[in-house]
Amino acid sequence: MKKEGTRRNEAGARPWIIDTTLRDGEQAPGVAFSAGEKTRIACLLAETGVNELEIGYPAISEEERAAIKSIAALNLPLRLTGWARAVWQDIEHAAASGTEAVHISFPVSDLYMQLMEKDYQWVQGQLQDLVPRAKKYFSFVSVGAQDATRAAPEVLLDFASDAADCGADRLRLADTVGIATPVSVIELVHRLKAACPLPIEFHAHNDLGMATANAFTALEAGCAAVSVSVTGLGERAGNAALEELAIALELSGKYATSLDTCRLALLCETVSQAAGRPIQDQKPVVGKSAFQHESGIHCAALLKNPLSYQPYLPEQVGRKEHELVIGKHSGSAAIHHFYSSQGIAISKEESGKLLPAVRRAAGKKKRALTENELQTIYRSHFQTRSTLP
Repeated sequence: MKKEGTRRNEAGARPWIIDTTLRDGEQAPGVAFSAGEKTRIACLLAETGVNELEIGYPAISEEERAAIKSIAALNLPLRLTGWARAVWQDIEHAAASGTEAVHISFPVSDLYMQLMEKDYQWVQGQLQDLVPRAKKYFSFVSVGAQDATRAAPEVLLDFASDAADCGADRLRLADTVGIATPVSVIELVHRLKAACPLPIEFHAHNDLGMATANAFTALEAGCAAVSVSVTGLGERAGNAALEELAIALELSGKYATSLDTCRLALLCETVSQAAGRPIQDQKPVVGKSAFQHESGIHCAALLKNPLSYQPYLPEQVGRKEHELVIGKHSGSAAIHHFYSSQGIAISKEESGKLLPAVRRAAGKKKRALTENELQTIYRSHFQTRSTLP
């Protein structure tokens, strides 16, 4: 398997996409995937074209290691990576689970080193000890700078240099508490790239609602890889969302990926059900409202060209066609379209006459109207017309 950040084609850079749904995603409070659910999600991620799967934390339990072994035995067409703390026992558990790669997380901010009652000399010593030993068991060793966005710049630079000297294959910059902004990400990545020969990965959290933007910006700034999760599932406000980043990369026209965006809807629904976390209506890309329209101006334009008020078509993410909702803000074009789709012959002039009644009813009910309610309004205004089909 080629290393991330090395492939190019006529469409531009090919970023390395790492999914952490089965590790960081499952750390969301109250989420616990069964072994069968993990296998199903891993297979869907492989089918979707993710490059690497951070499959879990092997040291947590024997059950976790068994589930990881089972997935590793499938020989899916992606890299499988186990997560470990900077202690040898965690790395041994990862090696026993059968993954080809391991990610080792190190504290780099003053706060996190204090919480662990350690200093940078300890971090440096663990790097020098653990990375070369891990390289004997894994074909790929990633090291993580935990809480990198709150670390002192000189410590982070030392960590990057030491990681490279020890033979690490990739450096992860973790925005552990989600405080980064696109501008700060650019500055951070540029600073590290100027001093570090390793491919850089950015791991974003969504505490300020910027995780996907930060992940995209990290790639723009020169990162070779980013980590994401399906629906943004993760601790607190979650992580950068795979489906959002996938579409952003596709629409940018600057990046070529192996991702099949048509599988995103199924993937997100599967993870949502397994996690017990319903997808919110206004969730970008896969939410129910993402392709619903009510505004009269919007609906009239959409009937002429579906891209007029949509940045991409629903089928590009595995969704059905867009929906014109009839409500308080609807216009006569949408009303005419609705009745025509129900097999009711109605003129544009008659649609306009129904408009005030439709708006009043929707305003009173404080929601969109149902098919039965709209047919009732039609009957009440055109009682002399032939019976409805």
